Amino acid sequence: MDALVSTEWLAAAIADPDVRIADCTWFLPTEDRDAAAEYAQAHIPGAVFLDLAEIVDTDAAAPMMLPPREKFVSRLSRLGIGDGTRIILYDQSPHHTAARGWAMLRSFGITDVALLDGGLAKWRAEGRPVISEAAPPKARHLTPPTQGALIRTLADMKDIVANGSEQILDARSPSRFAGAEPEPRPGVTPGHIPGSINLPYTRFFNDDGTWKRGAELAQIFADDGIDLDRPTVATCGSGVTASVIAFAGHLLGREIAVYDGSWAEWGADPTTPKETGQ
Repeated sequence: MDALVSTEWLAAAIADPDVRIADCTWFLPTEDRDAAAEYAQAHIPGAVFLDLAEIVDTDAAAPMMLPPREKFVSRLSRLGIGDGTRIILYDQSPHHTAARGWAMLRSFGITDVALLDGGLAKWRAEGRPVISEAAPPKARHLTPPTQGALIRTLADMKDIVANGSEQILDARSPSRFAGAEPEPRPGVTPGHIPGSINLPYTRFFNDDGTWKRGAELAQIFADDGIDLDRPTVATCGSGVTASVIAFAGHLLGREIAVYDGSWAEWGADPTTPKETGQ
C-alpha cells in the first residue's frame, strides 16, 4: 500500500474488512473547534475517531507527548486496529493532523498505514458519502509492536544543538518561529531552537489540500538549503505539524525524526537556549 492513497482507492477498498479508516482531526487549544464533535457530525463511513489529544502521555509536562506503549496498544485495539489491519488516516484540520497519527503509529513500529490524499475535504468535494452515526468497532488483537520510526527527546535535542549533528527543521509559521507572536500555550517563551531552519508545513500542499509530490516536493527542501542525505529532525509547537515534514521526507524516501516535545517543551524549559528573528 502506498503512503498516500487517493479518494478513488479508498472508495474501492472501503468495504475490505482489513481496512480501518481513522479520523485524526485535531485543533490548537486556541481554536474554537471540537474535533470529536465534528467527527460525530460527519465522517467517512466506517471511520473511527483517533483522538490525538487523548492518546498521549498524561504524566508528561508537555502536551501531545507519545503515550506509553501499553496505552497506545490498548487504544488501537479498542478502535478495531489489530494485526493485519491496513490503516488509512485522514483529517479535516488546517494543520493536516493525519500526519501526526502516521508518525505516532510508525513510532511504535506500525508501518502498514497511509494518508488519504486531500483528506475529508476532497472526499466531500467529490460528493462521496459521509455519515453521522457510528457503530462501536469490534476490538481486535494487536501484538505489541517493536520500536519504529525515529523520535527525539529533549536530551537528544540538547545534544544536537550542542554538536550540530542533525539539521533541525521547524514547521511553524514564520511569525511564531521568529517569536513575533505569543505562543498558544501559557508558560512557553516565543522563539525557536538555535540553528533551526523555518520550513512551514503549509508549503507541502496544493491549493486543494493534496500533497505536492516528486520534484516539486524535493525542491521545497532544496530551496532552503536542506540536504535530505544528512540526518534531520523536525520540530513545531507540540510534535503535530513536525510530523508533516516527516511525512514529506518519507514521500521522498528519507527518514526524518520528530522531536516529540517540540517548542511546547523546549520553550517552557528555562535551561534551553532560545533565539528570535529569522
